[in-house]
Amino acid sequence: MILLASASTIRKTLLRNAGLAISVVPADIDEMKLKIALRQNGEKAASVARRLAEAKALAVATRHPADLVIGADQMLECAGQWFDKPNDRSEAREQLKILRGKTHNLLSAVVLARGPDILWHHLAESRLTMRKFSDAFLENYLTLMGDEISTTVGAYQLEGLGAQLFSEIVGDHFAILGLPMLPLLDQLRQQGALPS
Repeated sequence: MILLASASTIRKTLLRNAGLAISVVPADIDEMKLKIALRQNGEKAASVARRLAEAKALAVATRHPADLVIGADQMLECAGQWFDKPNDRSEAREQLKILRGKTHNLLSAVVLARGPDILWHHLAESRLTMRKFSDAFLENYLTLMGDEISTTVGAYQLEGLGAQLFSEIVGDHFAILGLPMLPLLDQLRQQGALPS
């Protein structure tokens, strides 16, 4: 059985749309505590994305040792500053004002685990440039997004209204949405979890 160690709706949708029969078993870890500890230890954003994905996968894999577990996480970094999912509309507004007119890196990590072992990992880096949108556009965007604004790092959903925030994107579309699908599907085939 393939388990997804994430409550992310988009990750579940991507996997199921690709024809995978998965079960969702969200990992019970304190992501913020781990992220803070890793940053204090001098870890870079890419390493933190991978370590968070590993922690999620292992938290579920140790409880389901016979299953193949997918763990994933993202880190958004702009000029050395890290961004998380905003807690509310006010935080989303501030994040988007900081990112407006700038290029940021979105680091998307995915791992496969079984039992106590990480079998494979992959990191995809995307570069996204936000256009210089007006304050009026920003307020309208926040209103239209509603509560969904707090569900993604960077306060955007590229698969929806968030596409209007950008002037240029360089990277894997699936990875930006939250899961580097093509490398993951290839690895699942190599593990014998999907037909080749």
